[in-house]
Amino acid sequence: MSPDQILLFTILFFVFVFLIWGRWRYDLVAFFALLVALLTGVVPSNQAFSGFGHSAVVIIALVLIISRGLSNSGAIELLARFVVSGTRKLAAHIGIMSTLAAVLSALMNNVAALALLMPIDMQAASKAGRSPALSLMPLSFATILGGMITLIGTPPNIVIAEFRNDALGAPYKMFDFAPVGIACAAVGVAFVALIGWRLLPAERQKKDSARELFDLADYIAELRVAEDSPAIGKKVRDLDEDAEKNDVEIVGLVRKGKRMPGLARMVEVKAGDLLVVEANPENIESLLGAMGLEFVGTGVNMLKEAHLSLGEFVVPETSRLTGRSTSSIRMLYRYGVALVGVSRQGQRFRDHVRQLTIKPGDVLLLLGSEERLSDATSRLNFLPLQHRGQRVIQRRKAWMAVGLFAAAIFAASVGAVYLPVALGCVAGAYVFLDIVPARNIYDSVEWPVIVLLGSMIPIGVALQTTGGTALIADGIVSISAGYSPVVVLTLLMIVTMTLSDVMNNTATAVIAAPIALEIATRLSVNPDPFLMTVAVAASSAFLTPIGHKNNTLIMGPGGYRFGDYWRMGLPLEILVIAVAVPMILWVWPM
Repeated sequence: MSPDQILLFTILFFVFVFLIWGRWRYDLVAFFALLVALLTGVVPSNQAFSGFGHSAVVIIALVLIISRGLSNSGAIELLARFVVSGTRKLAAHIGIMSTLAAVLSALMNNVAALALLMPIDMQAASKAGRSPALSLMPLSFATILGGMITLIGTPPNIVIAEFRNDALGAPYKMFDFAPVGIACAAVGVAFVALIGWRLLPAERQKKDSARELFDLADYIAELRVAEDSPAIGKKVRDLDEDAEKNDVEIVGLVRKGKRMPGLARMVEVKAGDLLVVEANPENIESLLGAMGLEFVGTGVNMLKEAHLSLGEFVVPETSRLTGRSTSSIRMLYRYGVALVGVSRQGQRFRDHVRQLTIKPGDVLLLLGSEERLSDATSRLNFLPLQHRGQRVIQRRKAWMAVGLFAAAIFAASVGAVYLPVALGCVAGAYVFLDIVPARNIYDSVEWPVIVLLGSMIPIGVALQTTGGTALIADGIVSISAGYSPVVVLTLLMIVTMTLSDVMNNTATAVIAAPIALEIATRLSVNPDPFLMTVAVAASSAFLTPIGHKNNTLIMGPGGYRFGDYWRMGLPLEILVIAVAVPMILWVWPM
């Protein structure tokens, strides 16, 4: 290998390690990798930020803005509320919700589709008295499957289409992905509805009452000891009886900003201390009255106790709070909302709840007025776990929003308008018509994905120009020497799927696309089936909660564990391979 190839493979190795580790945000990992590649000369300085002007980046940003517009118009939620019922049998409910999720994900960003449907699905679970774990994972998988159907359904499809344009002179069109995507989505939805949910662990399948949605992962919360609390003067262990009556566990005590050692069982309680408890929201509320406690954030010159309500919210990767604590952004002062508790798959924290670094997938228990909670949800980009009417703000413009979008898709599909231009016109019209307020337009863009893609594109180009993709392609071809190109294509799909399960699917597509083209060149066959293979495989992240953002979002609300995903995900990935390979070869012959 040449020195440039050694440097590039070393950079990519560390990118894989840090993305799998997950300690740093993936956009920062990609940006630092780009800086290292520039400083070592692997990426020429004149190509430093060429990725940020790439058409794939522009398309993804515009799709996100349009997704916000479709959400704001109320078109999607009105449709969902019309077809969803809590009285159906579980298999029928999952089948209908999953089909709806797949259709929506084909036409908008799949993370946005899940954000719209998840509260509705949880309400249906509550009304039916069943665990939300039974339907949330099928819903997430369906949104991922639906993204495979169209060009704009998922970022990997956009990356592959624009890579084909750069390499072969013409991009894939809007519905070129549809034959293979529809087949995979149809089989996948049937699987999750009829079989998949039955493969979850037995404890996830137990019925849940409406008030116990989080019994699998209660909140860690901090409650202040009031001046007249009967707990004052008692040791922490002496509070166990009252705590047990309210189904609450006391797990620590904070005094003057410092967490007392261990569980502080022998420490005498004083006024102003913070009791650290583990419980669900209703039991926390009961304990307040029984022991004379109060929420942190209420009291003099803080939140007024009248007209306050508790709200449960999931933190997506794009939230302004991700990677920060509520105290660092002064959430109580700026937004008039107090953090009461955090749920993170049953994990106990040594940090103050308000000083805890928030991660994607965390569920927050927030206290504030309805108006303040709504404002914080919008400005901090939280996902409410219960349907909130204020999210549907432009019902009168629903058909207008859908019509503009449909016209743009039609114009781009027949070649009348270049796709980014068509999408740009829709985004501009949404702003002009106030479907997406001008002040919120940049909030709609998922900037970490933009930075990731803009940073990885120059590295992907360098991998190709330095001969790195040729080396990888030679390795894959040599491993499968003597076998037909179909075997090589299947091997490429398995390798790409494996990468996508542990790292971002957009980064996987950027790296795997030039390898697919190089393999096709080595075998002297049509490159399209190999590029389509990468598109399907990069979107098939079903084995872990870290492979796709939607899997991360449902982890807290569903009470899932890391090892739950492969139970439903592994047979689904095998099904996708079994369906996708013959469909690709039929639609895109070698």
